[in-house]
Amino acid sequence: MEEFNVTFLPDKLTIKVAQGETILGAALSAGVYIHSSCGGEGVCGRCKVIVKQGKVSSSPTGRISKEEKEKGYHLACLGIIESDLVIEVPAESRSEFDKISEEEAFDQRLKGIYSKAEEIDKADNYLAKDIFAHSPLATKLFLKLDPPSLKDRLSDLERVYREIRKREDIKILQTGLANIKRLGDILHSSNWNVTVTLGKRGGTTEVVLIQRGDTSTKNYGFAFDIGTTTVSGQLIDLNKKTILGTKAAHNKQASFGADVISRIIVAQKEPDLERLHHAVVDVMNDIIHQLTSEHSVDLNDVTACVCAGNPTMMHLLLKIDPTYIRREPYVPTANFIPVIRTTEAGIKINPRGLLATVPGVASYVGGDTVAGILACDLEKKKKLCLLIDIGTNGEIVLGNKDWLAACAASAGPAFEGSGVSCGMRATKGAIQRVSIDKTTLAAQYSTILDAPAVGICGSGYIDLLAQLLTAGVIDSSGKIKIDNHEFVKATDSGRAFVVAPKKTSGREFDIVITEEDIDNLKRSKAAIYAATSMLVRNMDLKFSQIDKIFIAGGFGTYIDIEKAIKIGLLPDLPKDKFMFVGNSSLAGAREILLSSQAMLQAEEIAKKVTYFELSVESSYMDEYTAALFFPHTDRTRFPSFK
Repeated sequence: MEEFNVTFLPDKLTIKVAQGETILGAALSAGVYIHSSCGGEGVCGRCKVIVKQGKVSSSPTGRISKEEKEKGYHLACLGIIESDLVIEVPAESRSEFDKISEEEAFDQRLKGIYSKAEEIDKADNYLAKDIFAHSPLATKLFLKLDPPSLKDRLSDLERVYREIRKREDIKILQTGLANIKRLGDILHSSNWNVTVTLGKRGGTTEVVLIQRGDTSTKNYGFAFDIGTTTVSGQLIDLNKKTILGTKAAHNKQASFGADVISRIIVAQKEPDLERLHHAVVDVMNDIIHQLTSEHSVDLNDVTACVCAGNPTMMHLLLKIDPTYIRREPYVPTANFIPVIRTTEAGIKINPRGLLATVPGVASYVGGDTVAGILACDLEKKKKLCLLIDIGTNGEIVLGNKDWLAACAASAGPAFEGSGVSCGMRATKGAIQRVSIDKTTLAAQYSTILDAPAVGICGSGYIDLLAQLLTAGVIDSSGKIKIDNHEFVKATDSGRAFVVAPKKTSGREFDIVITEEDIDNLKRSKAAIYAATSMLVRNMDLKFSQIDKIFIAGGFGTYIDIEKAIKIGLLPDLPKDKFMFVGNSSLAGAREILLSSQAMLQAEEIAKKVTYFELSVESSYMDEYTAALFFPHTDRTRFPSFK
């Protein structure tokens, strides 16, 4: 098959593609990002390009005006490459990524604004189960079709369907008009050897994509955890079931508010709903761009994406009005959302790729919690278990194979490194362990990867608070009791304790914890503990009856259970009852990406969970207020630290 060189301006990027490829497909392979929101159907008109040199054949469309045709405009999704080309992508069609330099990333990590990368959690190995049949959201099949003859005059589409059914037991097959329009040319020009991508959409199997030749060995997908503060993504080889890479970045929606309520209020204005949507999709596309570039994966070979997140995050991702989530009776627009095209959400993979969202439970307990339950097998446990996902929107699940109950609390982003003066995610240079000399009050600490200290992550803050209590630097309310000391100084945020002086840190200033930081952390821990306590009490149970507590979130394996209990974040139980599971939401999303059985299980979990709305529980505020001390106003709840 003849190949042609296609050059894209103004990037000056050239790529070699086969005759018959679309301009949009060539652009994706070249890493040139062009607006396209209709999945290559030719109806949105956003992917306009200008053909400067060369020959392009294109279907008629009302999206190109007469004046634009005279200037060489074509829709990239409909333009078929017939020769060497020079293509200009005009500004209105370009989809740019924010480029973050090493210096900017280094500076921003300290403020919790950006995290360049997140390694796969060691604890994630615990979640690397293989209990579901391998049946990815998108599967590729290479077909060697018998060409038509006078004895076999089946139509091209029926011929493809017949060959698929020889390989797979599929009752309902369908495909889109865009595929049918190109099918005859693809089959005849490929000697009847094609690869079909099959996507699972409810009870229907769709022929998502038809490609010339054998591309079945290259099939990739993305799993995403869309957190209120952090967006984490994994590139997965769908054939081999392997994780190629993981990255995390700050959710840019934070500029509209740190919590979901703030963002819901902002989103009530139509332009702001659009902006909130683009804020998170841009982060996802940046992660996709970085991981596919680093692993030399062609975006045309990325065919599926699964996202987990709380209901507000999923509504904003899909540009669904979240207004009524925060209004009594607190009902989201949808908990179960059908599989759609990724382009409908602006996610830049193959234009015909599929997007599935993990089903949710209620207003503040969503697909991230369901994915966590799935990853931990909570719904299959015989004994009582508790899942605590410590994040900006903290979710708690209690139960076993017989029943599941859940609630959520707005904990704020302090333990995720945001909203505190020297906070950062658990990445290189983050202080993760702290001890304080009771005599000199000097802090000894360890950092992730033993790098110079550049900030403090969640586990470091837990250690630090516990050590400050033990050393008598702070009282149970969190106030710094010591004055006129080399490690205590006055700041605009009240007194501050110096953890790492600038002369020994990797920064040009002291790394400190202020009284304002302590207040933020205290409120976060109080929200988590109060919600956990309320859920257990509402089920007429005691903490002592729980067999296992799974801790999820960005802590990894660094958190010290004893110190987390000492500050009143976790209930006072034996250490062997706790297990860290890392980002359980991302792990569950990955399982669903790799198996349709896992998605069916997730749907059953979502239906099974009983939700408790804490905002209508009159006693929750009392419980929360009582927890605004270290460890608690009721010391009998924490007998280990009398």
